[in-house]
Amino acid sequence: MTADVVVIGSGLVGACCAYELATAGLTVTVVDRGSLTSGTTASGEGNILVSDKGPGAELELARLSLARWAELDAELDDDMEFDPKGGVVVAVGDAEADGLRAFAAAQREVGITAEEVAGDALWELEPHLARDLAMGVHYPQDAQVQPVLASAALLRRARELGATVVPHAEVTAIGLAGDGRVASVTTSRGTFPTRWVVNACGPWSGEVSRLVGVDLPIAPRRGHILVTEPCEPLVHHKVYDAGYVGTLTADTDPGAVEVSTVVEATRAGTILLGSSREFVGYDRHSDGEVVRRIAQRAARLFPVLAGVRLMRTYVGFRPWLPDHLPAIGEDPDVPGFVQASGHEGAGIGLAPGTGVLVRDLITGRPPGLDPSPFRPDRPGLRAPAGIARG
Repeated sequence: MTADVVVIGSGLVGACCAYELATAGLTVTVVDRGSLTSGTTASGEGNILVSDKGPGAELELARLSLARWAELDAELDDDMEFDPKGGVVVAVGDAEADGLRAFAAAQREVGITAEEVAGDALWELEPHLARDLAMGVHYPQDAQVQPVLASAALLRRARELGATVVPHAEVTAIGLAGDGRVASVTTSRGTFPTRWVVNACGPWSGEVSRLVGVDLPIAPRRGHILVTEPCEPLVHHKVYDAGYVGTLTADTDPGAVEVSTVVEATRAGTILLGSSREFVGYDRHSDGEVVRRIAQRAARLFPVLAGVRLMRTYVGFRPWLPDHLPAIGEDPDVPGFVQASGHEGAGIGLAPGTGVLVRDLITGRPPGLDPSPFRPDRPGLRAPAGIARG
């Protein structure tokens, strides 16, 4: 079966790429070595954030994606639990407050709505927050989605537009034509002739890149999520502490763990608690000490949580690149081979914008924003020694 494009990976980034390409009239085949949307997307919280991004290329991609999320919520005939509920970032002490104020001021200069809230007024947004916090910033543009439902909806609509979706199809080879261009994708369920391949495999994108001789220095960065029992509404926004932003770009040594506090409710009534970041390869075991630290920090921000039971914990792997920007674009050495990975913990939020950029590249449309900062051959993509790569 010949396709204009083969998308490798059925998570939210791959699903957004497939949907945008199918909407543009291309024939699309999506292959995944596992069940659909069973990788990193299934372990995500569903964050759609501008609050954690300073001025620059990633923030611009986030703004493009945020606008596209609202459009997708309107045009897809599925409930993705899209919730533009906003976010609240809190500072525990004066040092955090100074840093948060400066960060929010820089964001406001580029058009982000970032409303400073005095510590004794935070309860008006979140009645159960601790009463001794220094201050906070309200970000009404932040949103949340249920990532598995969103991926399923996008893939379903892509199939209605003619796309083919093939699960349990492990990619074993990518064939190249005599001129070096992509010519086919061979999987455990057959070979698919094509002129374009989109590598949307998240933390496993390095493995696929090596099939065409490309070195993408991606690494899995493990994170823990704690899930409480269903309870009455206690948290109304996505709430996290000001230290969270620093953990996103911290160059953590192998074996070290970065922990910050993230708290948000789901439509089902559970509360998700995070977050941690560490390089341990693909080790899926939960770390009891990390779970304890996350739970204690969450109860510091929301004392009411001390009386709420944990129901389960799980881990996932973020696709990390050394300069903390995703790789989106065609590899200059392998025509037709397009990277769409390396979003770290922002893949859910940035997926629609990534799909738009990939669609514009393949169809030749003018891009929705400057894609050059995301070039997969940009300077600086060198993995530090000691970090296990995908």
